[in-house]
Amino acid sequence: MAVAENQSLGGGSIVKLDHEAKGESLWLDSWKRLRRNRAALFGAVVIILNIVIAIFAPVIAPKPYDLQVLADNNAAPMWVTKIFPTMVPRGEEGGYITISDQYLLGADGLGRDLFSRIIYGGQVSLMVAFIGPLFAMVVGMSVGLAAGYSKGWVDNLLMRFVDIMYAFPTLLLVILLMAFFRFGVGSLEPGTLGYSINQFDRGTGGLLFVFIGIGITSWMNMARLVRGQVLSVREKEYIEAARSLGTGTRGIVFRHILPNILGPIIVAETLAIPTYISYEAFLSFIGLGVNPPRPSWGGMISEGARGIASYPNQAIFPALALFLMMFAFNFLGDGLRDALDPRMRGVD
Repeated sequence: MAVAENQSLGGGSIVKLDHEAKGESLWLDSWKRLRRNRAALFGAVVIILNIVIAIFAPVIAPKPYDLQVLADNNAAPMWVTKIFPTMVPRGEEGGYITISDQYLLGADGLGRDLFSRIIYGGQVSLMVAFIGPLFAMVVGMSVGLAAGYSKGWVDNLLMRFVDIMYAFPTLLLVILLMAFFRFGVGSLEPGTLGYSINQFDRGTGGLLFVFIGIGITSWMNMARLVRGQVLSVREKEYIEAARSLGTGTRGIVFRHILPNILGPIIVAETLAIPTYISYEAFLSFIGLGVNPPRPSWGGMISEGARGIASYPNQAIFPALALFLMMFAFNFLGDGLRDALDPRMRGVD
């Protein structure tokens, strides 16, 4: 705490501090508010934990995700049968579940370890969680900055293109793109560009077309948000001062406008990540996502849903993993929205 010394001067007083008082930046103040938000911290911890697990999946997973032990198909440990009373172990009246403690959460219909597949399935969801915002940042911010700062015919042209893209239902557009790329391009002659792209998609387990489908539709909201933010700050006093000092367009956009609109952009993209994850899960659920045997939470839910009455663990456990991941990003996004709100500065 600073110690103040009062000195009288001409009927007034001067307050002299024993050390220089330092101001607090908006980002530091935002970080302090974010740390006090327990829900946001919980979300951040869950996300970081999932990232670590996804990176070290080959070490953490007890079995390869594609290892099939047909003799153990639909097996489950005893504790799972206690949670789901409809799963009756063999040896009891009406029993049909093979009890095996080799599988922490049980095995699927092909004898593959559910726990290992859930761990590897997190890799797909996390990649989508970061690829979607990357496309949105690169494309959406570029379009929004150009439209908002240029105005005039450039603004009209770019925004009309965004409106045309909005005219298509997002999920339907992604499904059509995936169906075209996955089945139409694959029928081309070997050696052509389309054939090469399809082969590359197969080599990545079907992730390429998932990223293309999500990337093409993830930037439109970002473009509109950035344009609106640019229009709100481009006439501010500090922008006029920068122009009067001879700062060029690039310097104004990247040194003055962009840093002052990053807060809403970060919040919007964090809150949009669960939507990207749900797109991938839905695509995998209907068979247009990653290619088997690569696991995806949506694909695992789809496979488990076919026998959910008899083997509920095969659908519910990957659904819980998906639920937890999406809620973690929602909690973090809500916390960032409150922390980065300049009106909350200095408020506990």
